[in-house]
Amino acid sequence: MGKEKSERIQTSILNRLEKKALVWLANRQPKWMTSDMLTYIGVLGAVICAAGFALSRCNILWLWLSSFGLVVNWYGDSLDGTLARVRNMQRPTYGFFIDHSLDAITICIMCIGAGLSPVFRMDIAMLLLVGYLVLSIYTYICTIIKDEFRLTYGGGFGPTELRLIIIILNTIVMYTPWIEIYIPCNLYGFDLGVGVYDIVGFAFSVIIFTMWFQQFYKDRKMLAKKDPVKKAN
Repeated sequence: MGKEKSERIQTSILNRLEKKALVWLANRQPKWMTSDMLTYIGVLGAVICAAGFALSRCNILWLWLSSFGLVVNWYGDSLDGTLARVRNMQRPTYGFFIDHSLDAITICIMCIGAGLSPVFRMDIAMLLLVGYLVLSIYTYICTIIKDEFRLTYGGGFGPTELRLIIIILNTIVMYTPWIEIYIPCNLYGFDLGVGVYDIVGFAFSVIIFTMWFQQFYKDRKMLAKKDPVKKAN
C-alpha cells in the first residue's frame, strides 16, 4: 500500500501477471478476511521463513519451510492492498502506517533467520538488510517529497522478484554441493572466510546500493533544478 494520491511506480518483470493473480485471489477471499489479517499473515510468513532458515543448520532440507514462508509472506503482503482496493475499502493513512511499519519488522526477521542459517554469514545477511532498508527509506522519502511510491528499482526487480530469487537460491543450496565450498581467510585473528553464497549475498548488496545511488543521483539533479539555491539578499 502507498498513499493513494501518490503515483505507483511498478515496472517489475512479473508485475502484469502478479496484478491479475492478486485481483483473482482478492475476489475469492471469504468475507471475514480483512486487509489487516492479510498483513499479519505476511508477518507470519516471515517468521516461518526465518524458522526454516534457522532449522536448516540441523538439516538443509528445512529450507523448503523457508521457501514456503516466503510464499505465505507474498500472499499476505501483496494481497492486503489489493483486497482493500477490490472491495473499495481503502484506508490510505492507516494502511500506509501499518503496512510499512510491519514491512520493516518482517525483513529484519527474515534477514536474521538467513544469518542463522548455513547459507549466509550473519554479517552478510545484515549487509543485505541494511541495503533493503536504505531502499525502503528512500521510497518513503520520495512518497513525501515527490508523491511517487516506487515499488521497483533496477528496471525490473521488486519484492516479488526478490522472493522468487531467494526460493530459487534455497533450492540450489539444497540440491548442489556448492554450500560446502569455503574460502578460508584469517586476518589478525578474525575469520573472514566466505562461502559461495556469501559471495552471492555480497554481490546482491552491491547491486542494491548501486540501484540506490543511481536513483539518488537522478533525483538529486531533478530536485536541485526544481528547488534551486536562493540568492542572498
